[in-house]
Amino acid sequence: MSRREDAKAERRRRIIAAARDLIKETGDTGLSMRAIAARAGVSLTTPYNLFGSKRAIVIALLEDVREFHERFSQLHRVGATDRIFQAVSISLAYLAEDPEFYRTLWTEALRFDSKELRGELQTPQRYGFWWALLNEAKSEGALLAELEIDPLLRALDSVYVAAMLAWVLGGIEVQELEAHVGYGYAVTLRGAASDAAAGKLERRLVSYQKELLRHRANAVAAA
Repeated sequence: MSRREDAKAERRRRIIAAARDLIKETGDTGLSMRAIAARAGVSLTTPYNLFGSKRAIVIALLEDVREFHERFSQLHRVGATDRIFQAVSISLAYLAEDPEFYRTLWTEALRFDSKELRGELQTPQRYGFWWALLNEAKSEGALLAELEIDPLLRALDSVYVAAMLAWVLGGIEVQELEAHVGYGYAVTLRGAASDAAAGKLERRLVSYQKELLRHRANAVAAA
């Protein structure tokens, strides 16, 4: 990376860090670009030049994956389908660690006044990571040979975003998110699985189903 690219990446990191700190302090994504620029120590035009909009900065906060990749790389090596569910677990652990902050971000990300929601949420970095995981599963023979990766990735994305929407709207608690997403992923991947991988996915499906039923029973008991 050139010195100019290094400087640009550093300014991006400072802007993302500033936005994170301000949102945590205020609990609001409605903060101004001027406030973000001031906290980051950059000119007012810099956030616009690097991100284009305040909404894009919020999306970048959701996709600030450096720590995620570090956690993921340290996991014990397992089969590709298991790694998919490991990645789900790590990504949702962030929400459980700071639910109010991430609920604020997802509330903004899921606003319905944008026609480009999926394009904003599915950054090239995120798409590449999940595409590689699914392609690895296909290479290992866990997915049908004739399967195209992109439609499957889009279907899994729909599961994830639907769970986030249910959480933002109060339909499920943060502790239930992994079971909801895991169940949806297991159902989707079971339909795309080879005979060799079907059994393991069915066991995951049953396990997530038990967890979902337990959460529902606890909710009814507490009502």
